[in-house]
Amino acid sequence: MKLPLRRLAPLALLVGAVWAGTAMLESFGGERIGREMAGKAQSGDIVMLSSVTCVYCKEARAYFKAHQVPFGECFIEKDAACEAAYRALQAPGTPVLVVKGERQVGFNAERVMQRLRRG
Repeated sequence: MKLPLRRLAPLALLVGAVWAGTAMLESFGGERIGREMAGKAQSGDIVMLSSVTCVYCKEARAYFKAHQVPFGECFIEKDAACEAAYRALQAPGTPVLVVKGERQVGFNAERVMQRLRRG
């Protein structure tokens, strides 16, 4: 049974509206967290161990810079001390964030903010 395109158009519009609304809410949440993180993070609170080719590292770096969050970063391929720290943390991949002494594998703004809130 074929459905005419006219009958599918409202469904497509509804799906599109839900998707756009969800994306907008996530964006506002990310903005809120970014502002809070920028106000709470001090120099040295966040250190990111990165890899030169890591796309997730690039996204995390862009997030921190866009929200003016102070963070330190080193690259495991370029810095022997960074590579040693990475191995000591027994991380399965990059980025690895050390937020106030706590290892976090992967970047999640909410998780970073939770650690900063705990002090």
